Amino acid sequence: MARPPLHNDFSWSKSRHEKFSECLRAYYLYYYRSWGGWEAEAARDVRELYVLKKLSNRYTWAGSIVHEALKDVLLDWRAGREVDPKAVEARAHKLMQDDFRHSRSKAYWTQKYRKPFTGLAEHEYAEEVPNEAWKQNFETVRSALAWFFQSRWPGIAKGLKTAQWLEVDAGFEFAHFIHEGVKVFAIPDLAYMDDAGSLVVVDWKTGRSREGYDEQVLGYALYVAQKYRHPLEKVRASLVYLNEGLEHDVAVDPSAMDSFHQHFAKSVAGMRALLVDPAANTPKGAEAFPQTDNLTACARCVFRRPCGREAAVAEVRSRVA
Repeated sequence: MARPPLHNDFSWSKSRHEKFSECLRAYYLYYYRSWGGWEAEAARDVRELYVLKKLSNRYTWAGSIVHEALKDVLLDWRAGREVDPKAVEARAHKLMQDDFRHSRSKAYWTQKYRKPFTGLAEHEYAEEVPNEAWKQNFETVRSALAWFFQSRWPGIAKGLKTAQWLEVDAGFEFAHFIHEGVKVFAIPDLAYMDDAGSLVVVDWKTGRSREGYDEQVLGYALYVAQKYRHPLEKVRASLVYLNEGLEHDVAVDPSAMDSFHQHFAKSVAGMRALLVDPAANTPKGAEAFPQTDNLTACARCVFRRPCGREAAVAEVRSRVA
């Protein structure tokens, strides 16, 4: 039986809000113009946008490798299996080597590889990245994993009873909820019930603290409170900065939640204002989504070629160099 066609439904997430805030044109290309680019009969420009939107950069790639490794570790502990930290590091290193070769050959244009990784923008745009920078990428992964295994988290995870485990990076297919009529994606890296009866949500970070992370885990708190019918006031949220060895507990209190609701409502209203048909999630024309004037943002963007900003980005980089 043929599956029903996919529909581009409106949803909200921290990453969607960030793209909307940084560049409306990139937002339009990512969430609307590239839709359907996976189909064999997709127009050439749509196919290009779809492939480009799937690319990572070397920083987000390192973060995803750490998240994948820790997900496997936690699932092993939940199942009662032993974990060898050296083997985890070796697997991560091998995966990065395989990913790098796949990306460098630009095989992502013609071959399916592995779902969590397509390729790297640095290779697509032939950026000059020193070998030391690529080595530092693995060092970021290695040091994050090393700190994790020496932290308090292995003791916490291995001490959980079966009923206390709730979620380990459940993925977009499962980790979402409806908030104020909007589908919201919220994927905590770990959610569990502690011995005191509080529900704890945890998010691992490989980068430094920045604006928006608190709102992200407050969204997680709303998600788990709704899904597990748990009082919001008995939810705890934690940001764990693996490469800095720091932990930050985010207050889940009325003031913080009021701030989140205001932030969410303003973000959704701005996105919907650019829809010609909000019920069908049909966007206005491309002219309603202007390009940013910030070429620094363009230098990070996978759409710099179809946007016609590739030459301008190269000029800015040459001046900096």
